[in-house]
Amino acid sequence: MIEWIKSKLNLKVDFYNDTEYMKCIYDLMQHERVKSMGNYRQHGRINCLEHSLYVSYTSYLLSRRLGLDYILAARGGLLHDFFLYDWHVEKPYKGLHGFIHPNIALQNADKYFNLNEREKDIIEKHMWPLTIKLPKYKETFVVLLADKYCASIEMIGFRNRKNVHINERSIQDV
Repeated sequence: MIEWIKSKLNLKVDFYNDTEYMKCIYDLMQHERVKSMGNYRQHGRINCLEHSLYVSYTSYLLSRRLGLDYILAARGGLLHDFFLYDWHVEKPYKGLHGFIHPNIALQNADKYFNLNEREKDIIEKHMWPLTIKLPKYKETFVVLLADKYCASIEMIGFRNRKNVHINERSIQDV
């Protein structure tokens, strides 16, 4: 039964070989602060960069299939958890992480990148309904659903994800 469930939950994750996807996030992946997300644990053995890449790629695939702005979904998905601290260890901000990290991620992303309104909506509201304000765009709903899916898989441990760190060669080939 567990193997059947695993097979049903498994999305093909092969962003290294998806040059169209890599073009969407290329400039973000060049930034040292985005790379530093790999230093922070997210869910189980998954770090924040790995999680964000899974959310980003899942959002990209779903948005393409639905005829939505997949570039926007890929970029917003990558930056949705751009809060830059290990929430398991340190609490640099007051409040519960689940409620406050979207605003922290948005502040950080807005500081380092030129975001449009849709990207801001994705980052700020990816934890809806905890964020209370309803998302404005379909791509925001895609990213928030992809985030819940990926986080669930990571926390349950259904998928053993390996070699998900973006390597410099795959970025340079884009």
